[in-house]
Amino acid sequence: MPSKALIVGSGIAGIASSIRLASKGYQVEVFEANSYPGGKLSEIQLQGYRFDAGPSLFTLPEQVEELFQLAGKDPKQYFEYLKLDVACHYFWEDGKQIKAWSDLNRFAEEVETRLGEPGAHVRQALQRSAYIYDHLAPLFMHRSLHKLGTWTGPQALKSYLRMGKLGIFSTMNKANEELFSSPKMVQLFNRYATYNGSDPYQTPATLNIIPHLEFNIGAFFPKKGMHDITLSLFKLAQSMGVEFHFNSPVEEILVENGKSTGIQVNQQKIPADLVVNNMDMVNAYKTILKKQKQPKKLLEQPKSSSALIFYWGIKKVFPQLDLHNILFSEDYKREFEHIFKLGSIYEDPTVYINITSVYKPDDAPPGCMNWFTMINVPNNQGQDWDQLIAEARKSIIQKINRILKTDLESLIEVEEILEPRTIELKTSSANGALYGNSSNNRLAAFLRHANYSSDIKNLYFCGGSVHPGGGIPLSLLSAKIMSEMIPTADSKQ
Repeated sequence: MPSKALIVGSGIAGIASSIRLASKGYQVEVFEANSYPGGKLSEIQLQGYRFDAGPSLFTLPEQVEELFQLAGKDPKQYFEYLKLDVACHYFWEDGKQIKAWSDLNRFAEEVETRLGEPGAHVRQALQRSAYIYDHLAPLFMHRSLHKLGTWTGPQALKSYLRMGKLGIFSTMNKANEELFSSPKMVQLFNRYATYNGSDPYQTPATLNIIPHLEFNIGAFFPKKGMHDITLSLFKLAQSMGVEFHFNSPVEEILVENGKSTGIQVNQQKIPADLVVNNMDMVNAYKTILKKQKQPKKLLEQPKSSSALIFYWGIKKVFPQLDLHNILFSEDYKREFEHIFKLGSIYEDPTVYINITSVYKPDDAPPGCMNWFTMINVPNNQGQDWDQLIAEARKSIIQKINRILKTDLESLIEVEEILEPRTIELKTSSANGALYGNSSNNRLAAFLRHANYSSDIKNLYFCGGSVHPGGGIPLSLLSAKIMSEMIPTADSKQ
């Protein structure tokens, strides 16, 4: 009998883990509470409109391609994507707008012409971002922070000598204010804190690593939509013999004598040689690991922001809009104070609109667009969400009307809403937080759960709530880091 691995949850990291373990010779089964794979990376279909339900930005496509290569397949035969010429289209209330071109020279010229910001500052910002990435990515993104070898290797020693330059002792906002003269450019680069649900006025400047992914490496779009990442990897896992069980919530991870021995589903015990938890770490300890020692310090950490998303079918085409669009708040700092200090929604929120029908026309009927309209909001702390959502919807529509000079309400043909309560319900994300613990302090990277249990042998963790963090590429990397700790099935003792 081959060694058996059981995975709790079929989020993108759970699927990636199943592929990696199958390639190591394990017999793999995945247990999912929902009726579909993908977790947040799913889709919604409404009366002729298709929406990617969750993550909408695709970076580091090689993390997906590598999984096909592990299976000995040519990724291009199974998963196609294109590089975006424009990463994002930015709008402000005063009528200013810029396109973040993937061509750095064109982007620098655009910024200088439209905002009066010297193009050299843009180049400096992206050089800084590349510098941080080169020195920290091998350490923080590709290795476990919880293994001594990570901190005694040559890469770590080089990073120790550059701590000041890597932004550990400053905030993202402060670093951006020191570089840019235009408040709009500060705001644009501060936005990258939201990529892992953090506050640019609190999070360390090391998070200025993120623009490197989007600009220097590139932003991409799967030709069949973001959900195709889930579908293509799901099919790949199945082709490798991975067995998926849907509508099968795990009741308990079984532990005997300090060792994980399997799981319990539908009051049935299923033995295994190892167990991988892809469920949100906090909720996992509250439910399926409630009998085990609790990592209280990690569980009590402040959580990341959440999201309020309106999936709108719009019966009009707006040619000025791109795949990714941002309509900025007039007072960014006040907006984040509402999210992280007041636990509320600012009356003038920054609005993100993702429109996949720009690149994939069949996602909307002819002459229409599918708007994934999102604002950042606090995680669920018992607020009156019904009232907050009603007020936010009004504010969002008014803002869009002002900036795009339209009457949006009359154009909304279909609507569905996703908010912190339903995010938690559908994805088991504690408090509906999108990225687990927040990164609003310089030790945040160390306050994520390891990719393994230090108390329970043969129990491993992956996904957005553990190291190295949330988002598609980091979730995929969490599966990679974890799998590298697991021996091949043949050599397993």
